[in-house]
Amino acid sequence: MSSLNTSVPYAEKILALLEEFCGLSYPQVQQKLNRFIQNATNTRVTFLVLLLDKSEEMVIHVIGEQILERELRFPILNNILYKAIQNKAPTTIDVALVDEEIIRRIQCQCQCQCPMPSSFLMIPIKHPKQDYTAVVVSLIDDNNDRTTDKHVEIVQECFRFCLGFLLNSFTCYEEVRQKKQCQKLLAISRKLFSHLGEFSDLLREIMAEVRNLTNAERCSLFLLDPDQQDLVAKVFDGIAMKESVKEMRIPIGKGIAGHVATTGKLLNIRNAYEHPLFYRRIDEVTGFKTRNILCFPIRDEEGIVGVAQLCNKKDGLYFDIFDEEVATAFSIYCGLSIMHSIIYKKMKDARARNILSNEVMMYHMMVEESDVQALINCNHSSDIEDFNEFHFSPRRVPFADMPCYTIKMFNNLGLTKHWKLKQSTLARFILYVKKGYRDAPYHNWPHAFSVTHFGYLLIRNLHLISENYMTHLQALVFLVACLCHDIDHRGTSNSFQMVSSTVLASLYSSEGSVMERHHLAQTMCILNTEGCNIFENFNSNEYYEALDLLKNNILATDLAAHLRVAEVQYQMINNNNVKNDSKQRKLFFEMLMTCCDLSDQTKHWTVSKKTAECIYEEFFSQGDLERSMGICPTEMMDRERASIPDLQVQFISNIVIPVFTNLATLFSMLQPLVHILKENCDLWEASNVIFQKNKRLGMKGIAILMDPTFEQEVLQIYMQTHDNLSRDTIVKLKLKNTESHIQDENEDELM
Repeated sequence: MSSLNTSVPYAEKILALLEEFCGLSYPQVQQKLNRFIQNATNTRVTFLVLLLDKSEEMVIHVIGEQILERELRFPILNNILYKAIQNKAPTTIDVALVDEEIIRRIQCQCQCQCPMPSSFLMIPIKHPKQDYTAVVVSLIDDNNDRTTDKHVEIVQECFRFCLGFLLNSFTCYEEVRQKKQCQKLLAISRKLFSHLGEFSDLLREIMAEVRNLTNAERCSLFLLDPDQQDLVAKVFDGIAMKESVKEMRIPIGKGIAGHVATTGKLLNIRNAYEHPLFYRRIDEVTGFKTRNILCFPIRDEEGIVGVAQLCNKKDGLYFDIFDEEVATAFSIYCGLSIMHSIIYKKMKDARARNILSNEVMMYHMMVEESDVQALINCNHSSDIEDFNEFHFSPRRVPFADMPCYTIKMFNNLGLTKHWKLKQSTLARFILYVKKGYRDAPYHNWPHAFSVTHFGYLLIRNLHLISENYMTHLQALVFLVACLCHDIDHRGTSNSFQMVSSTVLASLYSSEGSVMERHHLAQTMCILNTEGCNIFENFNSNEYYEALDLLKNNILATDLAAHLRVAEVQYQMINNNNVKNDSKQRKLFFEMLMTCCDLSDQTKHWTVSKKTAECIYEEFFSQGDLERSMGICPTEMMDRERASIPDLQVQFISNIVIPVFTNLATLFSMLQPLVHILKENCDLWEASNVIFQKNKRLGMKGIAILMDPTFEQEVLQIYMQTHDNLSRDTIVKLKLKNTESHIQDENEDELM
C-alpha cells in the first residue's frame, strides 16, 4: 500500500487492518499498525510511544516493523517525547534531543543509506473518554515536509478506529507479562528455598537469579550487621575477588548501598561516577568498572536485612523502570528466603547445641559399670521395719541405700519378673535418674524416692494390679513416672520460668506445665541412653501406650493441672467406674500421681514439719531471686512476709485433704491418712501462736521452724485444747531425734 489514492475507501482499509489484528499479540498488532501508517504516509519509520500513568513512564515496544527484544522505558519527567502531549498538538522536535538508544534503534530500521533527518514529527493521540493516551512519532523524509498536515490526518483517523483494540491488546499483553513474571518469581522462590540449609549457597543463588532477571553484569548482596552498623558482603557474583579479601564492609550511611539501607528506597543511577553517593572503594578493591547501578533494599517481616546492588546493564544499556519493578518484587522473595535461612540455621545450631549439651550432660551423669554391679548386688538383709506401711517415712532410708530400695520396690511388685527386666538395665536407669536430680532443697532425689515409695505402697497395699485397677504395664509406667516426675528440677516454679522468660519457658510455654514437660523430656533422654531403656521388652503397641501414659502421669504432677480436674475427679469417685472407663481410669492415675507427690503431708507432724522446712527454704530462695530481678515475690515466696503455719493450713485444707478424701472414699483403708492430715492441719494452726510470738522477737520463718523447742511447744499447746492426739504422733515425737539425725545425714550426702 503506497498511498491513499485507491478505489477502496480509507475507512475500509482500516477495517481490513482491524481484521488482520485478530489473534495477534500486542507487539504484532503494533508492528502491522506501524507498517500501515508508514505506507499510508510514505515515511521511513513510525513508532508508538505509549503513556503509562501509574508508573509515570513512556514505553516503546516496536520501532518500525521491528519488535524490540526488550521494550524501551523512559520516565515522563523532562522527556522530549512528552512535549506533543503537553502541547496537545502535533509537534516537530530536533532529533538531537531524542534519547540515543531510540536513535540507534531507528538507524537499524532504516533500509536506505540516507542521512538521518534533522527532525521528528510527534502526533498526540487522544483517548475518546480520557486524556491523551499515546504519541505517534513519525520519521519524516526531508522532501515530504509539506505533507505534515496530511500525515496528522491519516494517523488520527487510523487511531480513531484502532485505539480501542490497541489498548485492550496492551492490557492483555501486560497481564500475560505479569503472570509470567509471577510464575518466574515463584519458580525462583522454590529454587531459593531449596538452598536454606547452606547460607552461602543461598546468597549465590539469589545473586545469580536477580542478575539474570535484570540482565546485569554483576550483583553484590550486602547483609546488615546490626551490631557493627555495617553492610557486609561475603559472597560476590560476576567478579573476581582477591584471595585476601574475605568480605567487604560498608558503613551503614555511606555510599549508595548505605544510603538505600538507611532510607529503604530504591536508587536507579545511570552514571555511577557522576553520582555523589557512589563509593569508589569497592571498584578499587575489586578492579571492576561500574557504569550504572540499580540498588534496592531487602526486607523481612521486621525491617531491612540487607541491600542488593546490580551493576552495569548489559549491551551498554541502563536499568529502566521495568528492572526496578522486577527488583522490587524479587526483593520480597529474597528477604523471605534470607529470613527463613537465618531461622533455619539458628534452629540447626540450637539442635546441635542441644545434642551437644545432652552429650555433655550424659557424660557428667555417666554411671560407672562398677556402680551398676554394686547396685545389683546390694544387700537387702537389713530391711527397715515398717517399710511397707503407709505411716513409714521413706526419708528414714539412708541416702546411699535409696537406689537399692528402689530396686527392691520394683522386685517386690513382681514388675521385674513379669517384664523380664534386666537387673543391669533397671539399676543403670535408676542411677541415671538419681544423677539427674539437682541439689534443690526440696525437689531432689530424696523427694523422688519418697514419691516412688508412696506409689509402691498404693500398688502393693491396695492390690491395684490384682484388683484390675492397673495392668502390669500401667503399674511399671506409674512407678517410673513417680521416680522421674521432678528430674532436673531447678528449684523454681512454672510461673517463675514464665516471668523470667527462661530457656525452658521458650521451649514449653505455649503448651503449659513448663517444668513438668522438661522433666518428661529428661526422662526420655535417659530412656534413650544406651542400656537404660526399661521398656525395651515392650512390643510397639505397648511402647506407644507406655510413652503416652508416662507423659500423662508426669504432667499430672503440675498442681495447676490438678486443680483444673479436681471436680471431675470427685465426680469420678462418686461414679465408681474406674476399672471400665478409659477416660476415668486416666483421671484415676492422675489423682494417684497427685497423692504420691503430696504424700509427705500424710506423715505425722514431726516428719511433715521437717519437710516443710525444705519446701519453704526452696520457696524463699526463689523469692530472693525474684526480688533481685526487681519482681515482687508472692507471700508464699517472701521470707519477710510469709506466715508458714497459715500457708500450711491453707495448703492442706484446700488441696491435700480433698484429694486424699477422694482416694479414701474409694479405698477405705486409707482413711487413717485423712485423719493424720486433719491432725497435722490442727497442729499447724496451733503452731501459729508460737510462730507469731517468735516472729515478734525478730526470728524469721525457717529459723522458727528449726528452733529445737518449737515442736515441743506446739504439742503442748495442742494437747491443752485436744484430747485426741494420736499415739503415733507421740511415738513420732520420741523418735524425732533419731529421724532428724538420719535426715540430716541424707542432706549432708546430697550436698
